[in-house]
Amino acid sequence: MRIVIVGAGYVGISTAVSLAYIGHEVICLDTDQDKIGLLRSGSFPIYEPWLEELASLARNRLDYTTSYSSIAQAEVVFIAVGTPALPDGNPNLSYLEAAANGIGQHLGPGFTVVVNKSTVPIGSGNWVGMLIRDALAKSGRNRSGASFSVASNPEFLREGTALHDSLYPDRVVAGSDDPQALERLRQLYRPIVEQTFPSPAFLPRPEGLEVVPWLTTNLASSELIKYAANAFLAIKISFINDIAQLSEKVGGDIVQIAKGMGLDARIGVRFLQAGVGWGGSCFAKDTAALIATAKEYNLSLPTVEAAREVNRRQRERVVEKLLGELKILKGRTIGLMGLAFKPNTDDLRDAPALDIAQRLLERGARVRAHDPVALPRARRECAACGIVFCEDVASLAEGADGLVLVTEWPQYREVDWTALRKVLASPLVVDCRNYLDAAAITGAGFRYLGMGR
Repeated sequence: MRIVIVGAGYVGISTAVSLAYIGHEVICLDTDQDKIGLLRSGSFPIYEPWLEELASLARNRLDYTTSYSSIAQAEVVFIAVGTPALPDGNPNLSYLEAAANGIGQHLGPGFTVVVNKSTVPIGSGNWVGMLIRDALAKSGRNRSGASFSVASNPEFLREGTALHDSLYPDRVVAGSDDPQALERLRQLYRPIVEQTFPSPAFLPRPEGLEVVPWLTTNLASSELIKYAANAFLAIKISFINDIAQLSEKVGGDIVQIAKGMGLDARIGVRFLQAGVGWGGSCFAKDTAALIATAKEYNLSLPTVEAAREVNRRQRERVVEKLLGELKILKGRTIGLMGLAFKPNTDDLRDAPALDIAQRLLERGARVRAHDPVALPRARRECAACGIVFCEDVASLAEGADGLVLVTEWPQYREVDWTALRKVLASPLVVDCRNYLDAAAITGAGFRYLGMGR
């Protein structure tokens, strides 16, 4: 099929490359000329494992443009623009509105399915449909036989494994009130649903995966599925962090507790890792939007509100642990291991490390930070935040009063702790992810503090 994807961010680029790889003709459209120029040169504005390799395999079916005129030939148009949170929790829909207007002005003859891939409030499908109809009428193109339907196809991609999640998803959800639109999406996703495409060597098909569940719903249900799924995962993380606080008080080990809970098939082990809490672009934004939507209907979502409050407190707990050990933070030097909100990405949106750094700086500490991937982005986006960026762990540790593991990059498990002990001013490690080898660190002469243990 001929596909246009509006928006060249994490979701748009990952979706474009994946759909091109399975055989579709894909154009990725973005109004940012610098970003499109970079993509056309074969480079990418984001870090995602295997992205360049998969794009290389699909390059004959993949193109990039800043022009909405490409919409005229599309059978399916995905909207994958950003919907960042506003101060009141509602998402900023200005990019979505601009995309809908651009699509309406350039629809070609025939039937087009316009798909909301962005995470949008419930009812946005109807709103986007109205905007496209208005723009189509003003352009006069409706006299050429152009017609369309709006569908919802929420993304469930995890940064760091976005391509794997695109090719081998847990499920594909399509929501529309038009059977014709659902059928076209079913044909588009057939290679993924039936797993008939050849598996790339660097992204092998999971053993036993033969069919991906295909779920069709109405528009409102599809839009709510995405919000509900992210809110549930956020609640699960905040719950185990709440239990971790109790575990510390009673002398328990949250790692063992989470394992004992997760072996219950009704609960499962995923998202039961106690730590510094969640970050990134999705959970904070989507839980805020869900609460804001509920308020429009005179409803409250106390479990979601509590999850957000617990997550906020987790970042303060890291500072409290440092205070408990060092007593005074003014004049101290703290090294943060990791900046990205999770490993295998350079995304700094709502990154716990940046929040912790700000809290430490406000208390008079000097903050250093290292990240194996996100340093270039951090230098661009956080140049004025007061953090000293270090190229390696050795310079991060030189004369520091403590190290804090914030992002669980595998490289940090390979650190020579005996060598670091010689250069640190104070032998303290706070492991915010319960990720490091506690025995090796204490054996090297450090005071090791985990979360909930």
